Amino acid sequence: MRPLKSVVAIGLLLILLSTPVLQAGITKDDVIVSVIDTTEEIPSNNTDSNVANSLSTSLDKEAKDLYESMRLRRYGLTQNAFVFAWKGYKKLLEKGSIYKKGVLSIADFSQSSRRKRLYVLDVETKKVLVNTYVAHGRNSGGEYAKSFSNKPESHKSSLGFYVTRKTYWGDHGLALNIDGVERGINDLANDRNIVVHGSEYVGADFLRWNRFNGRSYGCPAVPAKDTKKVINSIKDGSCFFIYHPSKNYLQKSKILNG
Repeated sequence: MRPLKSVVAIGLLLILLSTPVLQAGITKDDVIVSVIDTTEEIPSNNTDSNVANSLSTSLDKEAKDLYESMRLRRYGLTQNAFVFAWKGYKKLLEKGSIYKKGVLSIADFSQSSRRKRLYVLDVETKKVLVNTYVAHGRNSGGEYAKSFSNKPESHKSSLGFYVTRKTYWGDHGLALNIDGVERGINDLANDRNIVVHGSEYVGADFLRWNRFNGRSYGCPAVPAKDTKKVINSIKDGSCFFIYHPSKNYLQKSKILNG
């Protein structure tokens, strides 16, 4: 049996070893508070950012669900094109820029011009109204569109969101005015005479003798035989979106990032 003094000494030693070593000017309470502080989560004050992220996530899910329910993949429309189109459509709808609700048109320029890459959709009844060919600008590329511009005489396509206006009869017959609503991206569409019109250099007949569809001066031209159906489906205030996975556009668009 150990002597009483040895037991007491060992007890004192254990107490000293279990006590935090304190620096000059720091109390035991300070050490405890410091440890607690390091484990606390700092609340975020960025409420607007959190709300925006929540809305964006909600729109993403809404768009993807609609994409699947309309079975748009089987028509060749890329999911990314539809998700971006849906976000812009909802934004323009909220702003009151769209007068013809329910109709959403997408020219998916990520695809070859040999594909039927124009989609006129009724997102309320979940129907594909028209799926046909559409031309890009002659200086935007050959089979694939790769370069885009808002400049007059560039003969290139302009990406982004448009709102359709009134029809008229021009050099190509029935045509449709469209307003580019993205400043610095496509807002010179009227100055450039960018319209939806029919043409013989776009369509299945043209592709029989050519490697890819013909190109326009920047207009989203459609096959002559489909002109009336396309224009009558989208005229008078519907949303028209020209898509390409261009980082420059996707990062610059205030509609997609606002």
